[in-house]
Amino acid sequence: MANIVIIGTQWGDEGKGKIVDLLAEYADLVVRFQGGNNAGHTMVVKGEQVISHLVPSGILQGKICMIGNGVVVDPAVLIEEMDYLIAKGVACGPEQLMVSERAQVIMPYHQAIDKAREKKKGKDKIGTTGRGIGPAYEDKATRHGLRFVDLVDADGFNEKLAAILPEKNFYLEKYLEEQPLDHGTIFKQYNAYAKRLAPHVADVSVTVNRAMQEGKQVLFEGAQGTHLDIDHGTYPFVTSSNTVSGNACCGSGVGPKAINGVIGVVKAYTTRVGAGPFPSELLDDVGNYLQSKGAEFGATTGRRRRCGWLDTVILNNAVRLNGLTGLAITKLDVLGGLDQLRICTGYRYKGKTMESFPASLKVLAQCEPVYESIDGWKEDISNINRYEKLPDKVKQYLGRIEALTGVPIQIISVGPQRDQTIVLENPFDGK
Repeated sequence: MANIVIIGTQWGDEGKGKIVDLLAEYADLVVRFQGGNNAGHTMVVKGEQVISHLVPSGILQGKICMIGNGVVVDPAVLIEEMDYLIAKGVACGPEQLMVSERAQVIMPYHQAIDKAREKKKGKDKIGTTGRGIGPAYEDKATRHGLRFVDLVDADGFNEKLAAILPEKNFYLEKYLEEQPLDHGTIFKQYNAYAKRLAPHVADVSVTVNRAMQEGKQVLFEGAQGTHLDIDHGTYPFVTSSNTVSGNACCGSGVGPKAINGVIGVVKAYTTRVGAGPFPSELLDDVGNYLQSKGAEFGATTGRRRRCGWLDTVILNNAVRLNGLTGLAITKLDVLGGLDQLRICTGYRYKGKTMESFPASLKVLAQCEPVYESIDGWKEDISNINRYEKLPDKVKQYLGRIEALTGVPIQIISVGPQRDQTIVLENPFDGK
């Protein structure tokens, strides 16, 4: 039996969806433990692209999928996604998909506040997706949140909404200068959601722990990436939850002794969506090449991703913060065609070289990347399915990543399709 956590090591968009979809074959349960519908996981199966925002990627493998208590859930988005999957012939009944009764509900006022704040900030905006994720986590922390256990209790939900909404409307009207929201409209809308979702609401913690006791294997799926973590990322240009592996336990209701391995997903180069520092960013033809060849657009927002060389300063930060036991390298094929590759191995600040990631964005903005160069390759590797067949220069690049991080590469992705993958070591084996 093995229980494995999948984590993004950069700023999200590393290709976690494909890796989860791939490894779900060996798991019995797949559990999403944080974030909301501000992240998208893209999977390509038999030539067809499928994007999920809340439902764990393992749903395509017919696995039991669970949305943990650490996730903030927009019921409308969840229902829309379920209907989208059902239309594609994917089973999404209560036996296949469960939502924690302790998961927080995203409300219309969360979305309204999120958008209005960004509008008010103007050029100083954070770059939020406007989906209400941050305000929902705020209410959770201040104990004003509504949970799914509240949602399915119509009378209790109505009473709590009546207590919360006047404060939200005051803030919307008096400070953000936006229109107030109507209690009756919200209650009617959310009561309809509750009726649809009630059969899916369960105690995920109990169900997952019982499955583990029965010897079943669990795959824990995060969203975003390590450097969007609310505590450890490039604050304030971060998401509103803990994206690191430690939150897999807190966000799903299992103990740390249950985790057997943590796989860090690493894009072969680095990308970032939205504002915030990015030391290895390329604002030249190479950056445009990576953006174009890698089709670097956000799965949720459609925003163009900023591109840069692989940065092992942030990668080693992720190694430490997550306790990585293995790496999954994605989009390696995108680097093909470049004569020379570079790897950022440190930052130079005021004449000194830093090998750790600074907390101060002011310091980070003044850091210059320290690069080492490595030969590129011209070959198309997208159809190679064995490590031995990879060109020597590709192997050298991969070997340098292992040497710089001290973590073995277990999975190599050379294209978007499920079968465009080289598995060197299955993390579910040998546990």
